[in-house]
Amino acid sequence: MASPAMYRTALRRTARTATPSQWIRYASSGGEPQPRRPLRILPLMAGAVLVGAGVGGFWAYKTYPQLSKQKYHDQIPTQAVKAEILLEKPRKKSKSKEDANELISPQHVQVKHSHEHPGVYAWGSNVGKVAAPDSKEANIKTPRRIPYFDGQILRDLKLERDFGVAVNEKGDLVQWGVGFNRDAPTPEVTLRGKDLAKVAVSRDRVIALSSNGQVYSIPVAKADQAFAENTPNSQTSWSIWSGTPLHTQHYRTLKPANLGWNEQVVDIKSGLEHCLMLTSNGRVFSAASSTEEFPSRGQLGVPGLTWANRPAGPYDQPHEVGGLRGFQVKEIATGDYHSLVLDNEGRIFSFGDNTVGQLGFKPDLTTTHIDTPSLLPVNQLYAGTNLVPKVTYIAAGGLNSFFTVDATKTQSPSGSEVMPASELGKVVVETWACGSGIHGELGTGKWLHVSSAPSKVKALSDLYEYDEASNTLSPIRVKEIVVGSTHVCAVLDTVHDSSTGSSGKEDPQFGNDVLFWGGNECYQLGTGKRNNVNVPVYIGALDGDSVVAERLDSELGRNRLQIAPRARVNLLEREGKARQVEVEQRVECGRLISAVYSAV
Repeated sequence: MASPAMYRTALRRTARTATPSQWIRYASSGGEPQPRRPLRILPLMAGAVLVGAGVGGFWAYKTYPQLSKQKYHDQIPTQAVKAEILLEKPRKKSKSKEDANELISPQHVQVKHSHEHPGVYAWGSNVGKVAAPDSKEANIKTPRRIPYFDGQILRDLKLERDFGVAVNEKGDLVQWGVGFNRDAPTPEVTLRGKDLAKVAVSRDRVIALSSNGQVYSIPVAKADQAFAENTPNSQTSWSIWSGTPLHTQHYRTLKPANLGWNEQVVDIKSGLEHCLMLTSNGRVFSAASSTEEFPSRGQLGVPGLTWANRPAGPYDQPHEVGGLRGFQVKEIATGDYHSLVLDNEGRIFSFGDNTVGQLGFKPDLTTTHIDTPSLLPVNQLYAGTNLVPKVTYIAAGGLNSFFTVDATKTQSPSGSEVMPASELGKVVVETWACGSGIHGELGTGKWLHVSSAPSKVKALSDLYEYDEASNTLSPIRVKEIVVGSTHVCAVLDTVHDSSTGSSGKEDPQFGNDVLFWGGNECYQLGTGKRNNVNVPVYIGALDGDSVVAERLDSELGRNRLQIAPRARVNLLEREGKARQVEVEQRVECGRLISAVYSAV
């Protein structure tokens, strides 16, 4: 008879090496090892197998507690094991409101970055070292920062293909480009202490307006500035036509005559050869703004005025536009050779060159220009409708003109169509364009050499969005249209603008949408491609910081360019000090070049 120890040893050995058939033989034999032989399963032996399995199960039932108990006693350690302390892993902190805003809105990141890192982005033609003064590239395909302006906010900025002009926060004039200095085209302060507020540029001169209403005309080229400074006399300004340099300063003063009490110039605009000045009393003055050519296409708005019959005195003396007397003018605009004026009643007057229909009238081969301010018949554009139009904004540049209209719904005068009471008084906002469209600058989806009448820019008309503050649909207006020589930009005025007060400080920030169209021969549209575009399109966000590039979505549909609206921010200075300042981003379109800059 085998002892219990022998049974346990045999059980362990069998458990390690036995096959299923050997387990059956072992259990049925009462635990005695059996010779290995093939197992033949016959129908008559099925009952015996079941009986054997039952006996083996009963034995295992009786024996297993003893085996388990013995195994437990064998594994008891001689000394107590020290318990291991497991520290709880730190819980994931909930995202802050700011982190959530950055995830929700890629535009929020753009606006925040523009507030924290003010500066100037430029792209387009670089043959004049304007878009990238330190680069030898002929064209800058996508927005790139100009290092000189990093951390700066400007009062104004104007760009041409060969030179750039800016007014810094102190009111000093900054110039750069090969048109300014071919040997050293980097930015340089050229006029200090005049507290300048705005600038406009002509073919070869800069027209600057100070905060106190003084208007200055400064040569673009640094060599011309040096020549004027070294002249002996100081009575009158220098003119290339008189051949007599008579001024010790490198600028000229343009002062309209017969200004009223406390009346001063509040706005300036300039074409290639002329400039317009708007006074605080709503009067308009015009003057020559170039030393190369005297305005001769009617753009001064003074009938019959030419170089030959100009009044005695400086060639660039301001002339009041007499045809506008009695009208309270609130806006002025200039193209290369034409002018636009808008009064406070919503009426447009245009004068100057009309060879491609930029004045809004059908071109006449016998009369290529109009030298008297002429009222543009906007009402005819809405003839046969129940809309009453009023012009709210004007813009011009190159060979093009633009204006926006608020058209109010009223009952039809004929009574043939009854307007529902809920529709009466609603405003439809529309944008119109005229002039040349050969590069697509009209934005109408067509390529036209000449405009016979203004055309509606459908992509910028009849736009609405939901205003959460008033729980109504509000029309989306055009905040600004900036017109270059062959391309155009429109900035939309949305209800997300923080100046409307519809968005809290902790809510996601949204900027103003920006759309470009027109000529793109030097990549001035910022699309990264060179094809012209005849309808307004979005472009990608500004190049900017690599950190911002990683945080912004790469899809253009979500990550479209939006410029920051005006807001009060803490600006960190180079000394590490912070100061509060109101800042916004603006867009500039020049001759084959574009820019976005931080403005005070």
